[in-house]
Amino acid sequence: MKFVGICLVTNNVPEMVDFYTKVLGVKAEGDDVHTVLDTDGAGIAIFSTEGMESMAPRSVQGAGCGNFTTMFEVEDVDAEYERLKALDVEFVMLPTTHPWGARSFWFRDPDGNIVDFFANLAD
Repeated sequence: MKFVGICLVTNNVPEMVDFYTKVLGVKAEGDDVHTVLDTDGAGIAIFSTEGMESMAPRSVQGAGCGNFTTMFEVEDVDAEYERLKALDVEFVMLPTTHPWGARSFWFRDPDGNIVDFFANLAD
């Protein structure tokens, strides 16, 4: 089995696409219903709630936003933190060095999901 990506289901595809293309510095291909982000590693798709419901009625009933964390390994946590401060993101945790040898910071996407930018200091 191979994990290949994640699909973020949202009520506002354009806002989420704008956020993630700026934060990740990647290109996006799609429309206001379904967009795929060109990332290095596992793929990210952003799909509208209406699109999900049209494919499988009641599939997102009871599902919420802001219930998970996406993680991205970066080369320089502090440089990324400084870059994202200019984008006016909502920080949840400032850059922190953890006892297990990683450094990270957390911030929220427009739907409230936590995004974790981290680096392994031992690498």
